Amino acid sequence: MFGRKKEAPTAQETVDQAAAADQAANVRVGKGAPTPRRKDQVAARRRPLVPDDRKAAKAANREALREERMKTRRALDTGEERYLPLRDKGPNRRFVRDIVDARWNIGEFIMIAALVFVLFSFIQNIDVQLIVMAAFWVLILLVIADSFMLRRQIRKRLTAKFGAPNPGDVWYGVSRSLQLRRFRLPKPQVRHGQYPS
Repeated sequence: MFGRKKEAPTAQETVDQAAAADQAANVRVGKGAPTPRRKDQVAARRRPLVPDDRKAAKAANREALREERMKTRRALDTGEERYLPLRDKGPNRRFVRDIVDARWNIGEFIMIAALVFVLFSFIQNIDVQLIVMAAFWVLILLVIADSFMLRRQIRKRLTAKFGAPNPGDVWYGVSRSLQLRRFRLPKPQVRHGQYPS
């Protein structure tokens, strides 16, 4: 009550009061410190052009490059857009890849036909060589016709979906159609007949 003596503060209260006093003392009005000179700031940011431990820096750089290549390789297998090479990035390119991968392309079989042509060229019979040569030329003409049809299809579908094809999109699709499906990179993400909408 009114006449009672106050008790002595505990140790914790003393520590709390001291901390509060320190915080009050640290509160500055204004900037509180002079602006560092420009040459001091530049000196603080300066790094050597050549690191002190060149072997460690070279090893770290090599490891970073290897990790970046691994990310790109995984992206080529999974189709992850973020780490794809620049030529394969973008919604247009993904759309073109899906169009090409969804259809059967005659151009994928040109390399197999060329190998068969080389093997049959060792046969010394003129009739066999003429037949093989004629069949190979017919296949080349079919590939050219198929490429023109694919070119028109890609251009038409890109225009319908994105407005107009970007430079190089149509050629990207045609050149992809000339590769065997198994060896295309990025790997096909759609099955035959599964056209994108």
